[in-house]
Amino acid sequence: MRVSVPVFAAAVVSVAFLLAQPPAGDPLIEGFKNVEVASVADAIEQLYGQKMYMHHGMRPVFTTKFVGPAVTVLLKKEEHKDGSKASQGMLDAIDAAAPGSVYVMKLDDGGDIAGIGGLMATAMKARGFAGAVIDAAVRDTPQIKKLQFPVFSTGIAPSTSVNHYRFAGVNVPITCAGALVNAGDIISADEDGVVVIPRAKAAEILKRAEELDNTEHTMIPFIEKFRSIREAVAKFGRI
Repeated sequence: MRVSVPVFAAAVVSVAFLLAQPPAGDPLIEGFKNVEVASVADAIEQLYGQKMYMHHGMRPVFTTKFVGPAVTVLLKKEEHKDGSKASQGMLDAIDAAAPGSVYVMKLDDGGDIAGIGGLMATAMKARGFAGAVIDAAVRDTPQIKKLQFPVFSTGIAPSTSVNHYRFAGVNVPITCAGALVNAGDIISADEDGVVVIPRAKAAEILKRAEELDNTEHTMIPFIEKFRSIREAVAKFGRI
């Protein structure tokens, strides 16, 4: 039976769309979607005495919230004339990653260099990424906003990394905006910033973050009713 070109093309698009959808199911990922980043940061500090959130310069292109496992990408600073082929690995990492991933990229001394732009953001959106976190600048922000693909970065710049950086590794440990990130760690981001959740400790951290969230949300009507934050803190033990 002959299949018309439009019907075949529509089928291909439908399959591609389905393949790009994040898998349902990881209870830890779903759980962290329902707690605030601030509560997660507090939970990690209370449980382990560690700071696992990125520095204040890591900000979103637009207001957003996302959670997903990290795919880490490292670029090293190096002047060369090899063009985009020297960066091929950062593109391969996009095509190889599972839907729902968070692309976490580190560029050494990259504050004035755009780590990603509209083309990479489009590819990540098509592949079903949850978002991207770039320890460098970002460009093509009008396109990224139009796509509504969530990106955090340390700034905005019109520059390119091509001929200035070289791909140095995928799914290797990196320090992104002051926080250590290993491949598979859970990244949680919202308007307050970005926090890194070590996969091996995620269940304990989620439980504590949920407790902190519940306590704070209970305190709000108490404060509104009694008009005293001192009494609320004395009763609930949290600020």
